[in-house]
Amino acid sequence: MPLRALGLLLCLAGGQASAETVRIATGELPPYASESRADKGLALTIVRRAFELVGHKAEFHFQPWSRAQMETKAGLWDASAHWGASAERRRDFLLSDNILTEQWLIVHRKQIALKWTQLSDLRPYTLGFIRDYTYTPEFWALIRSNELRGDHTPNDLAGLRKMIRGRIDAMPMERNVACDLLKHNFSIKEADEFAAHPRLLTDTFTTHLILPPQQPRSAGLLSDFNRGLKALRESGEHARLLQTVQCPASWASSALPLR
Repeated sequence: MPLRALGLLLCLAGGQASAETVRIATGELPPYASESRADKGLALTIVRRAFELVGHKAEFHFQPWSRAQMETKAGLWDASAHWGASAERRRDFLLSDNILTEQWLIVHRKQIALKWTQLSDLRPYTLGFIRDYTYTPEFWALIRSNELRGDHTPNDLAGLRKMIRGRIDAMPMERNVACDLLKHNFSIKEADEFAAHPRLLTDTFTTHLILPPQQPRSAGLLSDFNRGLKALRESGEHARLLQTVQCPASWASSALPLR
């Protein structure tokens, strides 16, 4: 470990006045967040380690994503993780520094020769979407104006199942989430029926811890978390954690490196 990073870690650990438990609402989104995993998922591991480095204990409570956000906004939880930085969340919450950058692309049935350079090129297709997801402002504008044919889908797994049955043509999905779902819910033959278009919806999809601004602890917890996250990056542990997520070799050209 570099001496600078080691010194920062020691400073953080020694300078924390009192350890606190941070109650964090979250939801299922393997491999980033999952109650069934011992480490609770990659994103939550980063959150836990960042808080540990400044002397706090992260305590995760799993529930539906929409409920997690609503109850955190109401101040029932100290924070929620991990969320995209939408305009609404910037208005309603305090947002941390970037936990990790997700890779959102269009997953489709391989038999469809899907091509697009701008979102309007997706008009010929029926696209699954999830109401609570951030996606991009441009995508939501086209869905809400019916310029794109949208199909409300409860979750990503349901979207993949709809695709394989021919009920929808494609769906914007986070690359590593799609890979994890294909690995654990479909046979090798079934998984081979899917492809991912290499163009990303955005290369700046940052994710964050969100905190209710009205709570007295929030500003201090946010500052502590950001310091711990910085230390995690400088120690090299953050980069090592990101390398634990793997996708099929055939999808390797579909993504930019996580940051």
